[in-house]
Amino acid sequence: MENSDASESKATARGGVNRVLAKLELSIQSGNYYEAHQMYRTLYFRYLSQKRYDDCLELLFKGAMRFLVNEQYGSGADLGLLVVDTLEKAKNVSDYELWIQRLGLLISKINPNIVERETLLARSVKWSSDVSNNKMGHPLMHKLIAHMFWTEENLEQARHHYLLSRDGTGCGKMLIQLSQSKGYPSETDLFIAQVVLQQLCLKEKSSAVQTFETFTKHHPVIAASEPPFKMPLLNFVFYLLKLIDTGKLNIFRTLCDLYKPSIARDPSYEKYLQKIAVFYFNAPPPQSSNNSGGGLFADLINQFFQGFDDDDEDNNAASANTNAADVDLD
Repeated sequence: MENSDASESKATARGGVNRVLAKLELSIQSGNYYEAHQMYRTLYFRYLSQKRYDDCLELLFKGAMRFLVNEQYGSGADLGLLVVDTLEKAKNVSDYELWIQRLGLLISKINPNIVERETLLARSVKWSSDVSNNKMGHPLMHKLIAHMFWTEENLEQARHHYLLSRDGTGCGKMLIQLSQSKGYPSETDLFIAQVVLQQLCLKEKSSAVQTFETFTKHHPVIAASEPPFKMPLLNFVFYLLKLIDTGKLNIFRTLCDLYKPSIARDPSYEKYLQKIAVFYFNAPPPQSSNNSGGGLFADLINQFFQGFDDDDEDNNAASANTNAADVDLD
């Protein structure tokens, strides 16, 4: 008798969901996007209560895409945030790279002027960080975001995300455009040197090599793959990348002394080179630093994760208001 009651209850719930889905479809077709949005949120709460995470994710993603195609950016962004919320609650997502791709697609479809896009971007990076155990966020997430900013010609933001993407080829090509649009020809070497040193501090040597090779080979001011380059700083970076595999601290220090005038052009290089000496040449940590690398890019993490508590409070309040006005499924 209990099994019969349970089956009847499930059938009733399915019938209620199907009625809302049918009504939702009519709302979309008639252009009543507000009503459709409310019904998506109603289904979201119902699916979550039943722990139907896969169904919930598919519903929300497809709904968000439909809103965005119809230029309903606020509603699309809101459903995107519910996708992240569902991914966080589901915890064990079998194909998380698929959802990284999908989140990247959603973010790219939202108008850059929509405030919620930045919130979705930050929460997506944070989720990708948690699911991949990469404190900076999954490299694929950064690659997708970097490419989006590049296509929007927001080169500074593209540079930031390419730095964490492990896509040296894309990073090098973007830096060429950045240096040509934001700097003088005499500053060309500064653009690539800073990024390569930062990548090395992130222990991304292969990305650093790829970025440098792409930049120097294709940049019209340089157009060379090997030294001697006309710009001494480029020669320094080239030899540094070759020297890292040897681990010879004395030669590293000699190289730094030799190119000291070029290195001194940017005061931040000294900090990076101190970290590189510790990471790759077994140098003792500088006495003024208690941490050989953990704090160097803490600002990158803070940019993504600051203010999440406030966002969560706002989202919870919005959810509560919507929940109170949910459509009756039964």
